[in-house]
Amino acid sequence: MMIMRNWLSAALLGLTLMFTLAACGSGPLAAAGLTDAAVDPSVVRTVPEYRLGAADKVRVNVYGEEALTGEFIVGGSGRISMPLIGEVQAAGLTITEFQTEIAESLKKGYINEPRVSAEVLNYRPFYILGEVNKPGEYPYTNNLTVLNAVATAEGFTYRANTRQVYIKRADGTGEQAYPLTTATQVAPGDTIRIGERFF
Repeated sequence: MMIMRNWLSAALLGLTLMFTLAACGSGPLAAAGLTDAAVDPSVVRTVPEYRLGAADKVRVNVYGEEALTGEFIVGGSGRISMPLIGEVQAAGLTITEFQTEIAESLKKGYINEPRVSAEVLNYRPFYILGEVNKPGEYPYTNNLTVLNAVATAEGFTYRANTRQVYIKRADGTGEQAYPLTTATQVAPGDTIRIGERFF
């Protein structure tokens, strides 16, 4: 009878503790340091306006000119090859700058007032390494965060450091550490590395 009473007391204590933690907003994510409340705004990573790069696929529309409208892939040289005007610089430009580049090329003896629009169809992939179950290359999607990227790679390994992530930009020279939170964004071409935690 004494053992039963002790077992019931322990069970009630456990339930009380669980509800208390829930009420305080704690839980597995909080324990792993993944709550938005813990984010320091000075180290939050945001992705600047996207700039085209090699392997991006773009669609260009030139109003009233079907022959100039189509889908193009940015080559290793950073340019696309279009009918009539030949090679046009794309890498390093925002989509607005890219549209202007095409329009300016068309004005040089081809079309007086060209109306050009462009959009990115497929971004260059991102890469994820380290303590994830399926490291590798994955297609980029808009508004991708590090946690989305980890989910794409089938989650963390049991050794993963779930508090910090290392990201190297496609045009960068080295990694930079960021808190691993729902606010940490990924850009096309990024290499993400999930480190090993220290016990």
